[in-house]
Amino acid sequence: MAVIAPQILKQLFAVPDTTVYAVLDGASVPELPQTLERFEVEAECLFRGEQDPEMALVAPYLVRLPPDAAFTGWLLREGWGKHWGIFILSKADLRELRMHLRTFLKVYGPDLKPLYFRYYDPRVLRVYLPTCNPRELQTVFGPVLRYLTEDEDPGALLAFWPEGEQLHAERMPVAGSSATTGRV
Repeated sequence: MAVIAPQILKQLFAVPDTTVYAVLDGASVPELPQTLERFEVEAECLFRGEQDPEMALVAPYLVRLPPDAAFTGWLLREGWGKHWGIFILSKADLRELRMHLRTFLKVYGPDLKPLYFRYYDPRVLRVYLPTCNPRELQTVFGPVLRYLTEDEDPGALLAFWPEGEQLHAERMPVAGSSATTGRV
């Protein structure tokens, strides 16, 4: 994965005057709360309030990713291709973005029972976004300029952004693979 990380960094930090964040899934990233503490990164749990230790281990966390931070490099080297989370480009600060992302953590099933919506799993987000109508896109994007995820083929990165009432998507190669650049 050493070759992939610099190419992903280039794509993540390609838009000037934006901040790059990750939403990481504690259920997928081993010992995520301890790792965030060890790297001393700016991060917030998306769940409200104090979590019991078991829930804290599987909760989603919003993390600010500076391009030259040790945590950013570690995340891309160790987590790429393992469905650890998604990336977000935004001009919002961490607090504002956290408030926005919390608004769709829960959805309601056909029986109106609340369910957790694990949109921060790249396998979910890359399938969900293309199904959204204009109103849903507005809700999901809010202050988010772009969502980025690993593709099914970890040799490619997917970028999603709204333009007017339509979703645009682009697939970009990040390693010497069969991935090709283009709209999806």
